[in-house]
Amino acid sequence: MVARRIVVVGGVAGGATCAARLRRLDEEAEIVVFERGPYVSFANCGLPYYVGNVITNEDKLLLASPALFRERFNIEVRTRTEVLAIDRALKTIAVMDLDAGEESTVAYDELVLSPGASPIRPPWAGIDLPGIFTLRSVPDSREIRGWIETRAPRKAVVVGGGFIGLEMAENLKHRGLDVTVVEMAKQVMPPLDSEIAEYAAQRLIAEGVTLVLGDGVTAFEQSSKGSLIVRTQNGLSIDGDIVMLAIGVRPETQLARAAGLELGERGGIRVDSQMRTSDANIWAVGDAVEVKNYVTGQWELVPLAGPANRQGRVAADAICGRDTKFRGVQGTSVCGFFGMTVALTGATEKSLRRAGVTDYKCVYLHPGHHVGYYPGAQTIHLKLIFRNSDGLVLGAQAAGEQGVERRIDVIAQAIQMKATVFDLEEAELCYAPQFGGAKDPINFAGMIASNVVRGDAELAPWSEIGSTIAMLLDVREPAEFSAGKIDGAINIPLGQLRQRIGELSADKEIWVNCGVGQRAYYACRILTQHGLKARNLSGGFSTYKVLYPGK
Repeated sequence: MVARRIVVVGGVAGGATCAARLRRLDEEAEIVVFERGPYVSFANCGLPYYVGNVITNEDKLLLASPALFRERFNIEVRTRTEVLAIDRALKTIAVMDLDAGEESTVAYDELVLSPGASPIRPPWAGIDLPGIFTLRSVPDSREIRGWIETRAPRKAVVVGGGFIGLEMAENLKHRGLDVTVVEMAKQVMPPLDSEIAEYAAQRLIAEGVTLVLGDGVTAFEQSSKGSLIVRTQNGLSIDGDIVMLAIGVRPETQLARAAGLELGERGGIRVDSQMRTSDANIWAVGDAVEVKNYVTGQWELVPLAGPANRQGRVAADAICGRDTKFRGVQGTSVCGFFGMTVALTGATEKSLRRAGVTDYKCVYLHPGHHVGYYPGAQTIHLKLIFRNSDGLVLGAQAAGEQGVERRIDVIAQAIQMKATVFDLEEAELCYAPQFGGAKDPINFAGMIASNVVRGDAELAPWSEIGSTIAMLLDVREPAEFSAGKIDGAINIPLGQLRQRIGELSADKEIWVNCGVGQRAYYACRILTQHGLKARNLSGGFSTYKVLYPGK
């Protein structure tokens, strides 16, 4: 019998993982990988740190070579080879050897597309001027390093304040450049809800990064001195010796479109739960495909390495006849810059609103990443989103200096297991003074949310704080209240509340505030048991300061 030939178009996370998994499941198949670039598997998430000279050896970014694939897996890898077209009827692909300039035809029995995504380069005037870069490959990073080392730039402009943009801002600062970040949205890290993104903005500003938010680029010009001028919609002119474009990526779907494969509403290749395209013999994985959000059920483009790896594995299993399915994506992500860690998983309020979901609540908390009596405790600012009707965990976002990613990872797994806030309340997690607390931040989040679902605590809407007719009660100590307060609030410290409860009117709803929400909860329990209508402003004044940063 002639062994079947499985062709994989594209390497890196999705394609390389799929090829290696295929070999582990099928020793007889002929497996061929075509990669347009010079490297079949490299750490593209490490590229900003190579630019920043945190990673100094380029070889560290190269994860696997064609020789390794051949010797370890008996897989043929052809780099610098571009797939030009797919003939679905004949089950062949046309390929071009980019070094030799020779075109040939290769037959396949099964075809896996992992073409990835390309950086977005809008048709702005001057976008092709020297010194304007995108970062997607090892050669890109090499070119940027060369520009920095030969031109000694002093000023950098990063266009885009997403995850890659902020990593680039940190690494360019690490190279000694003054950095300005221009972001069209009114916040950095647009996937996050604005109040969590505010922690990132505060850290960037503290580290000397200039933020231009709510403003988009319109054009680039070259000054008489040879530097670049970035023009914005709001009329700003920003000088830079180097410009980094970090405004997102677009799925590479030219091959799929030309072959007549179905594309989705977001522009990616449409696949089923086994990563099969509209052609029964063609699969697709990675940044080029649309997948469903595990929480909202909405189709999304999620260019992340973790999902791409899982998709490659699922496709390989399906090709080999295994009953397997890709569950969907949660968008679990983490970004670190200037000592700050920001992470998220599952749904945000933004995504729930887009999906038309209204049955949800949010709680905020600001615990230490370990017990306060052990030296070095750092605050974690955590937002938990859950379904109000039954407590199902929908998503979480957090920012802080220590322990952030650990808590988001726990919640990510809770979402996978369809856990509720009651499960978080009962979660048994590692505890020692230097690692956490007997009640971990995860437990606290679960307890606070469980109180809401059970009806033991009612939340006041932060969005109405400027228009409410409710009485605003602050139960912090007078010194705390004097240092900063919500306009219109009165101060009765928690320790005096029982004695002064007669000062409060039973005719008005009372919205209670404190430092981080704990004392306000205690106060609400006192007030409600005395027959008053009280609601907690979740997360207290710490949350108010990021929800209303200009106040």
